[in-house]
Amino acid sequence: MTDNQDGSGPGGDLPESMLPYDVWMEDAYRDVMLRALEHVSREGLAGGHHFYLSFRTDWPGVDIPSRLRAQYPHEMTIVLQHQFWDLKVDREQRCVSVGLSFGGVGSILTVPVAAMTGFADPHIQLSMRFNPGEKAHDEAENAEIAPEAAPEDLAPNTDAAVVSLDAFRKKGPKPS
Repeated sequence: MTDNQDGSGPGGDLPESMLPYDVWMEDAYRDVMLRALEHVSREGLAGGHHFYLSFRTDWPGVDIPSRLRAQYPHEMTIVLQHQFWDLKVDREQRCVSVGLSFGGVGSILTVPVAAMTGFADPHIQLSMRFNPGEKAHDEAENAEIAPEAAPEDLAPNTDAAVVSLDAFRKKGPKPS
């Protein structure tokens, strides 16, 4: 029997979990993001759906043009909406790649899943923030955020900026 009505032990402190619930929940949130990206890679974006993807540009394995890395040395947010191509999710390699145009120059960005710090679909007010993994650099501790963050929390700050991009949508035949 415990000392408190809330089921906690003496002094009201909850016992420390021996199960890694926080890790499991983080994995589940990332899986939701990957499923959404996989769906869009096959079916295209429908209706008003569009995605904000935030990631650490200084993470090992992030492959982006050097001019973007210089412009966004710590974190970057991209928008998949009207123009993008070759969106791929590689679950074995644990990375996402997508073709985007920056200043009229096409580039393929490859981002490890562990480098992702946020995913949002503002159309349905869905927003998830991810904690960087153990390999994060010292400044990653400052980027730590909770999964319940609102979509507007993915807006630019001094280290992260939204790069608005148009993404190709699969469209049916044009009406005659």
